[in-house]
Amino acid sequence: MLAQFKVVMAQVNLHVGDIESNTQLILDRTAQAIDELAADMVVFPELSLTGYPPEDLLLRPSMALRINKAIQKILSMNINAYVVIGHPLSEAGKLYNALSVIKSGELVGQYRKQYLPNYQVFDECRYFDAGEHCCVLKIGPIDVAFTICEDMWEAEPMLQAKSAGAKLLININASPYHHNKLRERQEMLKQRALQGDMPIVYVNLVGGQDELAFDGASMAVDSNGECKRLAASFSEGLYPVLIDIHGDKRCEIPPQAMAKALSVEANIYHCLVMGVRDYVTKNGFKGIVLGLSGGIDSAVSMAIAVAALGKEAVHAVMMPFDYTSQLSKSAAQQQAQTQGVHYRSISIAAIYHAVTEALVEEFSGLSEDVTEQNIQARCRAVLLMAISNKKGLLVLTTGNKSEIAVGYSTLYGDMAGGFDVLKDVPKTMVYRLAEYINSRVIADEDETEIIPQEVIDRPPSAELAADQVDQDNLPAYDVLDEILERYVELDQSATTIMAAGYDEQVVKRVLTLVDMNEYKRRQSPIGVRLTQRGFGRDRRYPITNGWPLGE
Repeated sequence: MLAQFKVVMAQVNLHVGDIESNTQLILDRTAQAIDELAADMVVFPELSLTGYPPEDLLLRPSMALRINKAIQKILSMNINAYVVIGHPLSEAGKLYNALSVIKSGELVGQYRKQYLPNYQVFDECRYFDAGEHCCVLKIGPIDVAFTICEDMWEAEPMLQAKSAGAKLLININASPYHHNKLRERQEMLKQRALQGDMPIVYVNLVGGQDELAFDGASMAVDSNGECKRLAASFSEGLYPVLIDIHGDKRCEIPPQAMAKALSVEANIYHCLVMGVRDYVTKNGFKGIVLGLSGGIDSAVSMAIAVAALGKEAVHAVMMPFDYTSQLSKSAAQQQAQTQGVHYRSISIAAIYHAVTEALVEEFSGLSEDVTEQNIQARCRAVLLMAISNKKGLLVLTTGNKSEIAVGYSTLYGDMAGGFDVLKDVPKTMVYRLAEYINSRVIADEDETEIIPQEVIDRPPSAELAADQVDQDNLPAYDVLDEILERYVELDQSATTIMAAGYDEQVVKRVLTLVDMNEYKRRQSPIGVRLTQRGFGRDRRYPITNGWPLGE
């Protein structure tokens, strides 16, 4: 005899710290899953009551009280389906990253996470104690095991579940995105499914939280590890998974709906859009303001901001000076008009001359150098920050990862702001994103380019001096980005990079620039993390250090 059990993967976007609204979201989505999808079980992500990561909010003395209140509210609703929620659990002087299974007003079971990640962006050992036991519950006719996120990356929890007789495993997650993360998860799930000889339902968080981006992509794999159900990436939703239960209690997941695979550029684009939207809206800003220079970085940043927030919430300011080309002026205006954003051109000439005039005596006898270029950038920052203060807008900075890595940016100038869209996007990828953004318009049968082609084709320049281009001071971006990937993301030494065929002098110069500009990066705004070594929580090098280049 064949029976069916329906698990609904609740891929939700939560607000860290807002336990009350997160609880209401859980109740609303549960009711929807039952009414519209006939759910037998609704599964929410890891730490779904607090959002992830709650960081030092976990140390607040009222945390346990608020969590208990939220759980009691869910229990009081007497929901006639299994509801799986994640939350911190305070117990006997210890704090666990836990999950609870609730049905019909009763706490059916609880599980405490056994493996606590303490690498890259994770520091769960700072807050949580590790659980020691598996959780296998009789759910209808079958035994179901429950685990949390990192438990799936280790063999022991699955072995425990199998030994306890489980025929299905539910795993709740707050797994942040980075390049190729979906493929890594699918490979890991295949290993565990084969190891336990059982299907796995993997439910992941979606949404932006400061620099972290959670992509969702919840899925279900069969006992052979083949993905049979895949939810959309970077999108909230309720995704039902039908599970066939055979007479011998064996579970099977038949083929079901699969989200369309995204290209590298599409993944990055949707990740950035989500990251900007959530940072701006969750922090209560009315919109954003950015300097639109006529260059490719600000052009891509503005296109992402419009996609995230809508044109009415985007304010673009061109701030020309003596070195600003007519191409920059016209390209900026063209893009602003095409996207329908608020646009204004404000010259910085008067401000710049007032500052340099005030410094005439101080600079007496000294020749012009990069100081005067930096003053231009800082004049622009003053204008943007003033607009931000007056209108309640977030200043969106536009520096890319390549520039930030080598310090090709001005502290308290173009680095001044609240959020950097492209902070983890290398310059070469910025160009690919520009082409992708324009291709989306073509796909919609609109012949108007979002980013003017001349902006994509022109040599990149900060336009802080006459006839200036980036390659006056930096190697070609394709070479620079390859070296930076090896040094920043792969932690290769100078010797290793040079052995791969890169010019010795170029390598030493680039790596020296990276090291000496750590102090700048430490003061830069946060931005969406896309790689496993973004400039932020991932990479923590001392500003003051004497480590020499070499092996």
